[in-house]
Amino acid sequence: MLQRERVAENVFAFQSELYAQVTAGAVIGPNWVVLIDTLALPEETMAIRDFIDQEINLPVRYIINTHYHADHSWGNSFFPGATVIAHSLCRQWMAERGEPSMESVRQQNNAYRNVKIVLPHLTFEEGMISLRVGKKTLSMTPLPGHSADNIAVLVEEDRVLFGGDACMPLPYIVDGDLDDLIASLKKVAKMGLENIVQGHGEIVLRGEIDNFIKENLFYLNAIRKAVRKASRRKFPMDILEEVSVEECGKSRVLIGGLAESLHRRNLVALYRQMYGVEPAASDEDDDYEEDYVDEEDE
Repeated sequence: MLQRERVAENVFAFQSELYAQVTAGAVIGPNWVVLIDTLALPEETMAIRDFIDQEINLPVRYIINTHYHADHSWGNSFFPGATVIAHSLCRQWMAERGEPSMESVRQQNNAYRNVKIVLPHLTFEEGMISLRVGKKTLSMTPLPGHSADNIAVLVEEDRVLFGGDACMPLPYIVDGDLDDLIASLKKVAKMGLENIVQGHGEIVLRGEIDNFIKENLFYLNAIRKAVRKASRRKFPMDILEEVSVEECGKSRVLIGGLAESLHRRNLVALYRQMYGVEPAASDEDDDYEEDYVDEEDE
């Protein structure tokens, strides 16, 4: 149900086997633990809690939410007493969007009946803030693109970056901005990292980072070209539907097989962002399938 990997000394990454390969992390200090995100499903977040209780035997003092989406923040309530740190927009959107979404989900899924939205207690908007955990320094900085509130957490001594959803096997911009994500990826490329813990998917190792950045930048530029090409046609949606994820340099098997679906949504969202309207189709009655649900979709 849950994969656990030791990334560096006292630094762990957790990956869901049930939902979109979403990840979380933990940095272990001598007296307490810092979590970086929680997971989408209550049972998986509780599995992280059990590991810390039983194997580490230390309290969780801080939780850092990389952004407000449900699959990264809804597990805060399983760690009562922890101080939650995030971007100021994360707090705002968890209150405005998270609370109504949670009410809706509780009515559909009993697994969430005891889950509550816990808003960040400490927030920041720009620059960098740091948290000392034993001999390790966690530096938090904005890394927008997937969403405007996304932040990254760098374990300075180990050069391990928890990038939130700015770092994914397939960039996803439905709730974000393509130009911001390009800038964020270029920033990551200059950090001199050993590992990147993506918001979804496998850990990116040092020898893979350059290629990871290049592939994601290529993809983002490819979908922009595709949208511009489609905009010159009477029915742009017809053209967008023909643009496969492979044509843009990515595999459809990424993120547990969700890549093609996310790619389709990227194209439509980018068209809307660039031109302010939905892309028209020759058959407007076609249904558009949505397989991946981020909090903004609920």
